[in-house]
Amino acid sequence: MARSPCDLRILLVAAAAAFIYIQEKIVALEEMKIRQDEERVHLKILIQDLEKRSVQTLVNNNVAPVAAVVVMACNRPDYLQRTVESILKYQTSVASKFPLFISQDGINGEVKKKALSYNEITYMQGNSRSNGYKLSSEKQGHNHTPNLWMYCLKGKLDATHLDLEPVRTERPGELIAYYKIAKHYKWALDELFIKHNFARVIILEDDMEIAPDFFDYFEAAAKLLDNDNWKAKDFICNVSNCFAAIPVTVGSSMGQFFRQYLEPIKLNDAHIKWNSEDLSYLKEDKFLIQFGKDVASATPLHGSDAALKAHNMDADVRIQYNDQEDFERIARQFGIFEEWKDGIPRTAYKGVVVFRYKSSRRRIYLVGPDSLSQLRFLNWTYARMKGNEILIDI
Repeated sequence: MARSPCDLRILLVAAAAAFIYIQEKIVALEEMKIRQDEERVHLKILIQDLEKRSVQTLVNNNVAPVAAVVVMACNRPDYLQRTVESILKYQTSVASKFPLFISQDGINGEVKKKALSYNEITYMQGNSRSNGYKLSSEKQGHNHTPNLWMYCLKGKLDATHLDLEPVRTERPGELIAYYKIAKHYKWALDELFIKHNFARVIILEDDMEIAPDFFDYFEAAAKLLDNDNWKAKDFICNVSNCFAAIPVTVGSSMGQFFRQYLEPIKLNDAHIKWNSEDLSYLKEDKFLIQFGKDVASATPLHGSDAALKAHNMDADVRIQYNDQEDFERIARQFGIFEEWKDGIPRTAYKGVVVFRYKSSRRRIYLVGPDSLSQLRFLNWTYARMKGNEILIDI
């Protein structure tokens, strides 16, 4: 049956109305998306501006900061608390010189809650699920603008980093934890050096306690570094590999050597006024010459029983190791830390590990196969630079 012209007109009108309605909805959605994009841009700018202001508040009062202090945290709120309370015990009087930060790797809620509970500290989060700035809220998984103002006013802006890409190790069998930690360290250092323009950064892990003279020591060291020309390569290294530390517990190394070597270490309780000490002997030329002299003047001991011979001597002694296996054998005989990292023993300088034996004043030097030649070359170089004769013959 044929439709009447009236029916067709009604259908056309209905179709036109539906088309107009759909177009209006599309336009409205597009306009909403544009507004949301604009709001996101403005919000990001606002966060960046407020973040900058919050950090500036920490470092103003006409006092130039010596260094930012950042605690690297992940998933241990109880140890983080112990570390932070140890820091705050001595930091309050020098807060403007050493502004504090906590950088969290990951999304552990208890760690975040603990970090945000300290008004004295600026919090940064390494979140593997985000690349930009994320607004935090009390309820995990929700982003609310009112909380932005709450955290901004407290100086606790939440910059996030990292990614979900699978970790590819350089060598088979390596722990991926070290690669993840390295990414977190790079991100946190970029935030502090580049974004916040700090000249120096002190890194603490979340299982450490500090001594009473910690801040005096680093303030004095900062002056020394500013007036010295040590090469960057001598300083850029993993702190736990190159220097001794006082950890509270264990980290990604799964407690390796902790009870045997680290737990018995006594945390210094004496406050040395390092700013009043003459530290010029630590300048590169003076230090290398004196260190080379000390190593060279130590009595050399040879043979598989060298450690046994050292037991019966009162003078400083020098024992050479040939490789990792040899070093570990000698270290076990003395009962010292035998771990080897990145091709060198922990705490080694130019391949030399120095320790005092059984609370005596004498030193034991464990030297690598190339240690003496390195020290000899550096001694010769500095002597020639200063127009002096070579001071020691190693």
